[in-house]
Amino acid sequence: MKNINSNTNWTGVFPAVTTQYNEDYSVNIPATQKMLDELINDGIHGIIALGTVGENYSLSAEEKRDVLAASKEVIAGRVPLLSGVAENTTELACEYARDCEKIGIDGLMVLPGLIYKSNERETINHFQKIARSTQLPNMIYNNPVSYGVDTNIEMMKVLANEENIVSIKESTTSTFRITDLFNEFGEDRFQIFCGVDNIAYESLLLGAHGWISGLTNVFPKESVDIYNLIQQGENQKALEIYRWLTPLLHLDTIPTLVQCIKLAEQEVGRGHERIRAPRLTLIGEERALVLRLIKQALANRPAL
Repeated sequence: MKNINSNTNWTGVFPAVTTQYNEDYSVNIPATQKMLDELINDGIHGIIALGTVGENYSLSAEEKRDVLAASKEVIAGRVPLLSGVAENTTELACEYARDCEKIGIDGLMVLPGLIYKSNERETINHFQKIARSTQLPNMIYNNPVSYGVDTNIEMMKVLANEENIVSIKESTTSTFRITDLFNEFGEDRFQIFCGVDNIAYESLLLGAHGWISGLTNVFPKESVDIYNLIQQGENQKALEIYRWLTPLLHLDTIPTLVQCIKLAEQEVGRGHERIRAPRLTLIGEERALVLRLIKQALANRPAL
């Protein structure tokens, strides 16, 4: 299968960034831009805006466009900027994809339609229609654990015919799916990203081109070091950092992951924990756990 990814160099560590809010829970554009600038200065390789962690489906249509325009402005071409596409209907997703192209971002991370759990034929149609609605490169976000739809290998065989579907964020939690994808499509057809923080090291060793991470928002330099060290063959050094970070990485796999990540950001001075309902900021034992893990991580932070 031919290599069609030569103009889409998506590799490395791409934080799925949060959206920052003012005290009245309106979107805080300056704070969001500041956060992005700091992440880029810390060496991350790309940005995923308005994904699950970015609370895509908690923002209005106008707010989403404003966040993307502001993100593009501050990133200024330094790294690729992708947006999550998380709409309830295929037509709305196509409309959003066209608007992303007008804004001038670099690509789309496309979810299946939300609320309704589509079957295989419907899921394929959804991804096809979005890909055909835009010239932007598409990343399929496969997260059956959270969204109840598994875009499996047989479905990807069909979607491989769409030339601008160039990447997969694989979040099945099963590392064997990465190997299955490489065995079926080779090294060049899709750029494959690990989408589950606590199997990132294993996925990168299996050949994943990158890692889309929530906790990278909190410790970006260490996350980038894990990736870079593996690329350099320094697997043991990468493993030491990964083991240090893993207690926090487990937070990426629970229903309150967005609240956990935002609280952790706040504790290290990288953002605020404000979050839109129905999500609420953490209390009680869950809050205490996150604070304890952050304190432990800071006390034992490895020298880079």
